Formats: sequence, C-alpha cells, structure tokens
Amino acid sequence: MEDKLLKDLFLGFIKVHILHHANKEKIFGQEFNDELQRHGYQISYGTLYPLFHKLEEQGYLKSETENVSGKLRRYYSITKSGKKILEKAKLQAKELVEELYED
Repeated sequence: MEDKLLKDLFLGFIKVHILHHANKEKIFGQEFNDELQRHGYQISYGTLYPLFHKLEEQGYLKSETENVSGKLRRYYSITKSGKKILEKAKLQAKELVEELYED
C-alpha cells in the first residue's frame, strides 16, 4: 500500500514537472526522461509516454512530429489549458510545501 501511495504521489509530481518544462520549451520523451533521472526519478518509457499521451488527451499538451536527422520525433508543448492548470498546481504545491515545513 505504501509503495502504491508513493508511486501515485511521484506520478503527480512528474505530471506537474512535464507541464513546467513544456511551458518553457518543446520537450520530447528521451530528453525529458534524462531530466527526470537528473532529479533522481527512474521511470520507464512505458510509464512516461502514457503520461504525455494522457496530458495531451486532457488538453494540457499538444504535440507535433518533426524529422530530426531522418528520425521522427514527437515534441510536446503546453496549451492554454495546460498553463492554467500549471499555475493552479504551482500555487497549491507551494502552499502545501510551506505548511509541511512550518516547524
């Protein structure tokens, strides 16, 4: 049960992290997975890509395919709805973190 709770929590963090980076620039799976590893997250592409697809399906990301050195690469960028939800998530996360560290 504890592992499931932590997994759900971290997946939520990763979704916000995806939106954060997509708000700065176009992102793609391999590069973003490297970013997650830099922060200590080890997730498979079988977990990461469904997160991208779900965020796109929900209207928070949009994607476009580009040819990079003869290979097709799908880039994701944030939508207007994604920006709104990101700002709300940031405010709520900040409030929660501040409360967690009040002592």
